[in-house]
Amino acid sequence: MNEQVGSFGMNIPIKIYGLSEKSITITFGTAIENDLLDLITDFNQLLLQDPFAGLITTVPAYTTLTVFFDPLSVMLSDLPGEGCFEKVSAYVHKIAQVKREKSKVTANEVIIPVCYGGDLGRDLLTVARTCNLSEAEVMDMHTAGQYTVFMIGFVPGFAYMGGMDARLSTPRKEIPNAKIPAGSVGIAGNQTGIYPMETPGGWQIIGRTPLKMFDVNRSQPSLLKGGDRVTFKAIDIKEFNAMLKYEYENQHH
Repeated sequence: MNEQVGSFGMNIPIKIYGLSEKSITITFGTAIENDLLDLITDFNQLLLQDPFAGLITTVPAYTTLTVFFDPLSVMLSDLPGEGCFEKVSAYVHKIAQVKREKSKVTANEVIIPVCYGGDLGRDLLTVARTCNLSEAEVMDMHTAGQYTVFMIGFVPGFAYMGGMDARLSTPRKEIPNAKIPAGSVGIAGNQTGIYPMETPGGWQIIGRTPLKMFDVNRSQPSLLKGGDRVTFKAIDIKEFNAMLKYEYENQHH
């Protein structure tokens, strides 16, 4: 496998390896933490501000940045190197030498209302029992934290969030559910996340938000983006239904 090493900013080590003939992945570290998120955000911003010929898109993740490109455009470019991996890697190393400045990307502060437990959060009791807590304690801990959106995947708008209280860590389900309703708030390991649309999934569902997390008709389809800070607010079923009705009416007017 093609692989190179280098550094970014204050001698922060990076590793570049070929993912496919059309992509490379840059690894910045191994720990899921806010400092690493800031580093990846800064690097991604530098790359997008001054893209190389053939760059298609970038996908930030917890500890990596994957870069997708058009091989023909890269090969026809004047980048140094014989193959696509060498050419794109050379450009990445060039970007890595640029003096790192604090990211100008502003993180949004987003409050997500959630109706916990009952039919909307059928796994709340499972999480409580697994963690030796009461259901009320799970709700209190989940709403007490501030979370950081580290990445968006596995479907459009699905936000993977770090910063959850370690006492709530619960394994994924051994057998995934065939259908998880849109808006479901779940826990998997030390992460929490929100399903933006109905999809199969194996996270432990503790509640549901009435907010529409992904809407192609919005200027920014995904309600959340990487770097956003999220807090959860507990609401009851009456509030949930009222907000859900409001969201529906706004969508159809």
